[in-house]
Amino acid sequence: MGQNKTDTHKYVKKETMLMVAFITFTAGFLAGIAYGLYKGEPRKVVQAEKRPAADSKFSSEIAALELEVANNPANVSAWIQLGNRYFDSNKYDRAIVAYKKSLELNPQNADVWTDLGVMYRRNRQPTEALKAFEKAIEVNPRHEISRFNKGIVLLHDLKDQQSAIRAWEDLLKINPVAMAPNGQSVDQLIVQLKNQGKSQ
Repeated sequence: MGQNKTDTHKYVKKETMLMVAFITFTAGFLAGIAYGLYKGEPRKVVQAEKRPAADSKFSSEIAALELEVANNPANVSAWIQLGNRYFDSNKYDRAIVAYKKSLELNPQNADVWTDLGVMYRRNRQPTEALKAFEKAIEVNPRHEISRFNKGIVLLHDLKDQQSAIRAWEDLLKINPVAMAPNGQSVDQLIVQLKNQGKSQ
């Protein structure tokens, strides 16, 4: 897996990543709304699932990748794979370092910027997460998952509902039929947020 991984592989990876953002989104949002929305390029509906815990498989892969980047620090693909393995084993700080290393070598990878943003969010650094998602959008203005995740951070971490709505309205300009992970359309989600704001 790396910068040139297949579209199918990227689809699975990005779906898994959005699930991380969506789990937190669900916890905060269901209390006020029966809602929904969308990880990938373009991403469709994803199912809730727990991320795999670190195990011997990840440990051996991580060790091999750590050796590779130590010997070949310019290997962008290895840094991305190492970040992905840290991501999968919930080693947020280490994933952040690995993704940043890969982006120093190739800053034009919107997927990696998005994964970096998710790791920042899980590491309780929402401002840095927002910056990473915005960078992903700068690199690829049609990158849907970064736009959706931007709205998540704005709504739930930074408590800025109006900016979250604008972020998702921008997503609809890219994909008018964008869907939430639970299958609800983004436009319905926006309507519910606006109605919730009127009732407060």
